[in-house]
Parts: sequence; structure tokens; C-alpha cells
Amino acid sequence: MTIQEESLQKHREWKGKIEVISRVPVESRKDLALCYTPGVAQACLAIKQDAQESYSLTRRGNLVAVITDGTAVLGLGDIGPEAGMPVMEGKCALFKAFADVDAFPLCIRSKDVEETVRIIAALSGSFGGINLEDIAAPRCFEIERRLRALCDIPVFHDDQHGTAIVVAAALINALRLTGRTMERANVVINGAGSAGIAIARHLMHMGAKNLTLVDRFGILEEGMAQLNDAQREIARVTNREHRSGGLAQALSGADVFIGVSAPGVLTGEMVREMAPRPVVFALANPTPEIMPDEALAAGAAVVGTGRSDFCNQINNVLAFPGIFRGALDCRASCINEAMETAASLALSELAADALSPEYILPDALDPRCARAVAQAVMRAARQTGVARA
Repeated sequence: MTIQEESLQKHREWKGKIEVISRVPVESRKDLALCYTPGVAQACLAIKQDAQESYSLTRRGNLVAVITDGTAVLGLGDIGPEAGMPVMEGKCALFKAFADVDAFPLCIRSKDVEETVRIIAALSGSFGGINLEDIAAPRCFEIERRLRALCDIPVFHDDQHGTAIVVAAALINALRLTGRTMERANVVINGAGSAGIAIARHLMHMGAKNLTLVDRFGILEEGMAQLNDAQREIARVTNREHRSGGLAQALSGADVFIGVSAPGVLTGEMVREMAPRPVVFALANPTPEIMPDEALAAGAAVVGTGRSDFCNQINNVLAFPGIFRGALDCRASCINEAMETAASLALSELAADALSPEYILPDALDPRCARAVAQAVMRAARQTGVARA
């Protein structure tokens, strides 16, 4: 069987990847009285007096909602909330396996920004954090922005910020290997959707100055009629050389290619037109923008993909479990840029001692990752005043 066929078979056997397990015994009348009525009323009254008690008297402090509307699921597109459920369950399983965070999938039948925001905000008191997932751009930007303003718990769109954090960690080490710096590197990002724009913003926060974004309609330039609000905003601070044209024109002399776009769009000839020994991150899944062997044959010094069957897998699982573990443990009110930067630096340092062109990030199963990221995130949260515990 192929991995796809075996996975489908396993999903039929599993009948779901997560379950709810009681943390308390329910075997006697006293057990009932303690965990339910009449004893439970005391916990209710304590929370009524101080809502923050919900973190110590319920599981809220370790519970994350993993939420989608099913409009941008993996590379499958708008397949609907029910069809997105296997991915959300998988994300919840990863939260538990890598960081002992309890997570619950919520798949919303709505494509309306107002309704989606209202539903999630109304539910937020049940959770310690919200992980938005697989919501199409540009709607995802507005949903996250408004929820961050409304909610007093972390709201994190993993397709944006999780991707950006891991890409930045990988790029720090790839630049070290090729003798470049973030400030001087000429970086081209292909794909100006949620991930591409978030990567650009995060890299700029970490010091990148020479960024060019490319989408289906070409290089992003100020004043282009095709741009949505998020693209217009990023176009004002990127493409400082005022290039026009498509991907080939953007890549001429570039040091770095980061693809969050479509299979096969990067050719060996384009790689040869980049600067000597370029960095190529081809992250389209399951088929990357260029296969690693072709990129290496064309002169790339370091190549990363999103796949586990090649070296240098650039995968969000390196980041999101530890980010939420750290945010929950210090009861952060948000996940800010300083916390995201700390996560990138922590991940990059885990690979620094054994750095090579085939090893720029720790393995996705490396048990050090969640712990190191969580500790870095907590430190940054306390330094920036958003920690509440």
C-alpha cells in the first residue's frame, strides 16, 4: 500500500485520533459528590468571584482550541469543515504528543468573517489558547486581527506564524553555512498568501531588509490593482529594488528562495541565475516547487522542503507545541513578535552544534524542541509584560 492508502485504512480503524479521558475517579458516591453535585458548586462560585480561577479549577489552563472553517486545508483547498476534521484531530494529537497540551478540534460551518469571529470569541472563555488553522487568505488575516483584539488569551494562526517561525530558524542556520547575514541577504518569497506574508513580516522583524514577494500575477509592487489589503501593506515595505516581472526576474542574483506556492514553479535554470551557492526552501506540499536533487544539481548549497523523506524538513510541528506550552505555562495574554523571535532563535540554536548542509534544523521528532521553545517563549513573555503567572 502507498502511505495514502495505509493512512486511510488506519483512519477507518482509529475512528478518530483523539478522545476525552477523565482525570478523576467516578467509582463511588463520594466521587460523584466531589467531581459533580453538590461539591462542584464551590468551584463554580469561586470562578464567579474571580474568572482567573478557571485556570486553576478547570482544565482551561492546558486546553487549546484548534479551529478551521475548512477553506484552505493542506494543499486540498476549500473542502469544507467536516473534511478538515482529520487534519484538526491530527493537530490535536501532535499537541498532546509533543508538549502534553490538551487540544480540541472545532470546525466551523461559516465563511463569514463576522460570524466566525463572533463564534470563536464567544467560546474563548473555555480555552487557554486558540490555534487557527487552514483558513483561506485574505479572510484569515482579518479573523486573527479581530480575535486578538477581542480575546484575552493567545490567538495564533499557525499557517502564518508557525510557518514563519520555523522558516526563520532554518534560514538563520542556512545563512551561517553560506556566509551570509539576515540583514544583507537578498530573499525572494514565492507565494503572497497567509504563509508568505507572515514569513516576510517575521524575517523583517528579525533584521531582513531586502525582500521581494512574488504571486501568480508577478512581483508585488506598490499600486498593483490585483493586491488585497495584506498584500498592499507588505508591498509598501518590500521590493526595494523596484523589480517587475515574474519569478525569474525576482530571482536574478538572489541569495534565497522561499517557496510557499505550487509544485514545479522553480526550475534549475532559475536556480543557476541566483547568486552563487544559494539557499532554496521549496515548501509546497506534497510536491515542492523544485525537487532537492534538481536544486542541488543547479548549484544550491542548502535545500529544505516540507517533507519528511528529505533532509532539512521545515515543519510547523517544530514550533507550535512548544509555543503554546510556553504561553500556557506563563498564562500569556497573547503571542507577540518577541515570543515568536525567541522561538525561532531557540530552534536554530538546537541545530547549531552539528550544523551542515543536510542538517539546519532539529528533527521533527526531537524531544528537545518543545521544551526549548517553551522556555524561550516564557522568557520573552515575561520580558514583554504579557505573562500573567
